[in-house]
Amino acid sequence: MRKNFGSKTWLYPMPVLIVGTYDECGVPNAMNAAWGGIYDTNQVMLCLADEHKTTENIKKTGAFTVSFATADTVVACDFVGIASANDVPDKFARAGFHAMKSQHVNAPIIEELPMSVECRLVKFNEDGICIGEIVNVSADESILDEKGSVDAKKMNPISYDSATHAYWSIGERVGKAFSDGKKLT
Repeated sequence: MRKNFGSKTWLYPMPVLIVGTYDECGVPNAMNAAWGGIYDTNQVMLCLADEHKTTENIKKTGAFTVSFATADTVVACDFVGIASANDVPDKFARAGFHAMKSQHVNAPIIEELPMSVECRLVKFNEDGICIGEIVNVSADESILDEKGSVDAKKMNPISYDSATHAYWSIGERVGKAFSDGKKLT
């Protein structure tokens, strides 16, 4: 038997994305974006309201980074989602974040977040969807495996549970994509 909940914004897992931008004076900002993900082969999408400082910054600079919150950074990453840079201009520093300028776009890489997707603005749709072209992905060596690939277990990204307003760490590897299903062919 199933229980119906009606129309909800429940999708599992929902990544906790931290969007990094610079303002026109080069001051870094970070925002916890509730909704976002891959849009196309080399593009990401974010649903951003006009009133966010992040939205204003992206429109002015044409660039942003998307980093993944981790189990070790829950407090700081939640803070940048509940504090607005319009009201708390030093929220980046208050979160304990340190900015390193991307070599590829005019946006900050947040040193405390081990993986960043560096993006150039493609466009903002009329409904607030920001689409960015992925120009580089950078990862701290601390989250790489012995072959030099990103190790999700070492990164320990978190996901957001919108039903209970909780953050969860990702569990164990349970299979191999594009392979395990071949057992049924």
